[in-house]
Amino acid sequence: MSLDWTTLSDGELATLSIAGRQAAFAEIVRRYRQPIFRLTRAFIGDADEALDLTQEAFVAAHQALARYDPNRSMQAWLTTIAVNKCRDWARKRAVRRFLSFALPNDDQVEAIADDGAAVDVAAADRQELGRVSRAIASLPAKLKEPLVLRTIEGLSQAETAEVLGISQKAVETRLYRARARLLEKLGPR
Repeated sequence: MSLDWTTLSDGELATLSIAGRQAAFAEIVRRYRQPIFRLTRAFIGDADEALDLTQEAFVAAHQALARYDPNRSMQAWLTTIAVNKCRDWARKRAVRRFLSFALPNDDQVEAIADDGAAVDVAAADRQELGRVSRAIASLPAKLKEPLVLRTIEGLSQAETAEVLGISQKAVETRLYRARARLLEKLGPR
């Protein structure tokens, strides 16, 4: 008789994964790969790099699974790991840019097409999505992180504060500033 992995809690999956059941960790990945990918893509603005960072986040999570607290939300724990991977990526990118004097390539952003939309509408939507994604990606990390976690990933203010290690009031303040900065960058539309 085989287990129905979809019925198990995150804590049970973590325990089984630590015990060597690969299918348990595969279920964790299945549950959280989309939100973690959306998060990393929103942070860095490049779908290919986001896919790599998502994979790195899950590898790091698998290696650190023994430190997972089952009383904590698995999504919040994975989000913290992914945010740290994005921060590492940003630091490495800054060093590479400094050493190579290369300009960042922020023009490549994955566009999501709506199968039912007309071609011209879909193209305009992709263009606008790209514009907004680039604007979010260009925000300073202290403003980008709470914005992405609250508005794109839908974490509560308390969860966002926990992931970022800041107070809830700081989350509120940074969200206000991030939205104001985005309004400046994007202009009225």
